[in-house]
Amino acid sequence: MKEHKKRMYLKGKGGEAPSRNVVSRKWTLFLCLASFCIGLLFTNRMWTVPEIKDITRNSATEEEKLKIVSDDCGPRTGEKREQKDILGEVSRTHSALQTLDKTISNLEMELAAARAAHESILNGSPISENKKVTESKRKYLMVVGINTAFSSRKRRDSIRATWMPYGDKRKRLEEEKRIIIRFVIGHSATPGGILDKAIEAEDKKHGDFMRLEHVEGYLELSAKTKIYFATAVSLWDAEFYIKVDDDVHVNIATLGTTLARHRSKPRVYIGCMKSGPVLAQRGVRYHEPEYWKFGEEGNKYFRHATGQLYAISKDLATYISINKHVLHKYANEDVSLGAWFIGLDVDHIDDRRLCCGTPPDCEWKAQAGNICVASFDWSCSGICKSAERIKEVHQRCGEGENALWSAVF
Repeated sequence: MKEHKKRMYLKGKGGEAPSRNVVSRKWTLFLCLASFCIGLLFTNRMWTVPEIKDITRNSATEEEKLKIVSDDCGPRTGEKREQKDILGEVSRTHSALQTLDKTISNLEMELAAARAAHESILNGSPISENKKVTESKRKYLMVVGINTAFSSRKRRDSIRATWMPYGDKRKRLEEEKRIIIRFVIGHSATPGGILDKAIEAEDKKHGDFMRLEHVEGYLELSAKTKIYFATAVSLWDAEFYIKVDDDVHVNIATLGTTLARHRSKPRVYIGCMKSGPVLAQRGVRYHEPEYWKFGEEGNKYFRHATGQLYAISKDLATYISINKHVLHKYANEDVSLGAWFIGLDVDHIDDRRLCCGTPPDCEWKAQAGNICVASFDWSCSGICKSAERIKEVHQRCGEGENALWSAVF
């Protein structure tokens, strides 16, 4: 009775719940352990660790693949030969292009000469001996153009009597020393007038003129210089082309020796380099109307050779000939020439022997063994009263006649 009541009491109080809870916990623990064991079994079967030999085998396979890729990227023996052949072909092509450029340049010069001759025929101008195209077949060391004017007959005669070989000696100079010397002059504003007839008569007597298709005038010196170089390079195939004024004394042998030192350079511009002020004031000598192109007022010109005497190599003379229609002319002729070479790969040679003073300056230098190429007075931009004084300069500063004929260039 008492036991029955006790069970009833526990049942009313939820006594069977603890018994059920204990059983549930045991089953839960059992299920967890079983699940854990099954998980281990499943994991061991599914995730088998690869053997070391498999890893090695895979690495060897990868190395073979990398080797194949490396062989594909690297140059093979056949490819190296192909590369050498390509480089050789490029070099031969470059040489062929250089040869073609020289050929084109020669053809352009011959064409310029033919055009000059054709224009002379159309204009009714006679083609003098120095304008024959056959002259360009012979190779010369230098062409010396003496810039002169209609009024400079006395200066020309004084030069013929001093440093310029005359008559048969001039022809011998051309044959033996390969040196051409000509007085350079254009035409008057009235073609066929008295001035032109006087030059024609003088040329007939001496045969030492180079006539240009150009109207003479002091303000046209830049144009005359351009036409001179273009015409000279079309007539004579020379290594150097020189422009000199007719009031300057020149030692020809010393000039030739000086130029010969630079014959290996393709583009040479030789003279006494200077950089004078740009004169903006009107009415003064050497006034530059385009002064504003050279910067602020008071600036100086770029370096260029003084106009009394300068020399340029064949390539530069050819450049002037080809581009003469687009080369700008400034008021001063020496500035114009210097401007044409700005931006080009040109060697500017500053040689002060090309601008010595008159005696005693050139005389002292000659006694010291440093013979001058050219002599003049800076104050006169030439020899002051050159027609009267050039003989004295020649006697005291000249190199001697034997120096020319014994010189080897």
